[in-house]
Amino acid sequence: YGKMRKSLGSKRKELRDEDITRICKMYENQRNETGKNKPALSKVFHGSDFGYRTITVERPLQLRFTPTEDNIAEVLATKPAQKLSTGEQEALHKALTALIGWEWKDQREFITELKDGLSKVGLTKPSAALVKAIWSTIGEHDDTAAIVTNKKGEPEPDPKLRDTENIPLNEDIEDYFAREVLPHVPDAWIDHDKTKVGYEIPFTRHFYHYTPPRPLEDIQKDLRQLVGEIQEMLHEVGA
Repeated sequence: YGKMRKSLGSKRKELRDEDITRICKMYENQRNETGKNKPALSKVFHGSDFGYRTITVERPLQLRFTPTEDNIAEVLATKPAQKLSTGEQEALHKALTALIGWEWKDQREFITELKDGLSKVGLTKPSAALVKAIWSTIGEHDDTAAIVTNKKGEPEPDPKLRDTENIPLNEDIEDYFAREVLPHVPDAWIDHDKTKVGYEIPFTRHFYHYTPPRPLEDIQKDLRQLVGEIQEMLHEVGA
């Protein structure tokens, strides 16, 4: 390739006529789809061979709620809590402090107890943002806890357990998911709304040709020869 006279966006190089001719000749003369007999300089692929879909793998949110002085302080530092008046913040602190020493492994039960405690200190109508700030701050992951669900009863995803997988375009997503993901995390699911399509050309994967190392005997022979030469040189220096 050669440099362009004028850059085109981020592109600064182009294939010249002689480059195209060379590539075409290389393709015709060195075509080798398998690459078994000799390193292949050209192969034929379908466009979809370079494509993949990135899927987002979600796992359910499972939280244990154990109020402590530390996480209560974190709650009071959240934006919803900071919007409260000084008196309301003091009431919130009092309500949460009363829950210290207790533990819940069900979000709905914790929220019920939380709202009851807030009501007793005068916070009868806490905002949804404040309630969420409280349970999301105090909650800690626990595999033995009940799964947190939304209003429709669907499991909420745990952002900390979120993962992605790249699946070739030529492969069925559900088959791949059942074979490669579910055996390891049976409670996982795919968020299809986040699926993206991408392309890459993995030259190493398609054109790498393994060259076996030299026999160990040959290497040892060369090493012995080098050691002998070094010893001879040292002997001459000492003399």
